[in-house]
Amino acid sequence: MTHIPIRPLLRGDLPRIAHLVDANAMFPSAMLDDMTAAYFAGDSDTQRWIVADTGSATGVAYTVPEPLTEGTWNTLCICVDPAAHGQGIGTALMRQIEGELAAEGARVLLVETSGTPDFERTRGFYDMLGYEREARIRDYYSAGDDKIIFRKALI
Repeated sequence: MTHIPIRPLLRGDLPRIAHLVDANAMFPSAMLDDMTAAYFAGDSDTQRWIVADTGSATGVAYTVPEPLTEGTWNTLCICVDPAAHGQGIGTALMRQIEGELAAEGARVLLVETSGTPDFERTRGFYDMLGYEREARIRDYYSAGDDKIIFRKALI
């Protein structure tokens, strides 16, 4: 796999990140300003934002610690430019997150996604990365749209 540069999110990346979020139908991109406010205020203890930069922001990941746990984090958003799917960018982002958190003593990384057929490729991605399907919460997002929680031990 070709080396994919990963760096912290910059404020100037937000328009491009909004495009990626919209292109992947993650959540309303209008939420990004509020979601990144603490990060840009310097709070790396409660959230991490990283970007794959292949000339521009080609992918982004957002990870937070799980409240009331010791060393459990959750990647709440990872998305890659649809034109760059299958090029290893998502893998590079996840490996970066795993490496950073493991080096800091985090124990567990969770990722959650939809159980609908539209997200089958996404679920296969986490399977390929060695995540275990830990839980299914039926009808979580809406009727017929289950939440699938993946888990990986970091230590």
